[in-house]
Amino acid sequence: MSNPIFSRRAFTLGAMASVGAVSACGNGIGGRGPQTIDARVDATINEMYRSFPNTQQLAAKANGMLVMPLVTEAGLGLGGAYGRGALRVNDITVDYYSVAKASGGLQIGAQQYAHVLFFMTEEALGDFRRAPGWAAGADLEYVISDKGDSVAAETTTALAPVLAAVFGRAGLRIGATLEGTKYTRIIP
Repeated sequence: MSNPIFSRRAFTLGAMASVGAVSACGNGIGGRGPQTIDARVDATINEMYRSFPNTQQLAAKANGMLVMPLVTEAGLGLGGAYGRGALRVNDITVDYYSVAKASGGLQIGAQQYAHVLFFMTEEALGDFRRAPGWAAGADLEYVISDKGDSVAAETTTALAPVLAAVFGRAGLRIGATLEGTKYTRIIP
């Protein structure tokens, strides 16, 4: 028997609609191009430095930073995330990227957050730039804890070639992880 209020078909359609809404969402960037992305990247970096001063040390030691000012993530059984940002090397934008993620399992809700990847070695930055689509793995080390504290730069720079800072979370979904997130170069 099928429950008229909550059938499998309704559940599947609802989940697919949430994924579609996230993937269709341009996070307000739309077609205004590189200037809008760069302005959002600047604001995100300033907020990160203000909220987590230790990230300034990481940025100074990093070979490059990928800054994603606004990632929207939603799910109802199936989920997805999307956002746009820029790769900065020596404080200059060298490329623009989109971020996309699909997920399945027990999940419901939506959230938005910003994140920054710090490429601590020239090799890690080169691998990222050469890849047609780079995926974040489970070995990614986070430098901002769930409590909102950032760890000291000295303790993390030797531990991983790519470090991540996820911050500015808002929404009704628990946690933000970058595992399985795919980054692709774009032309805005």
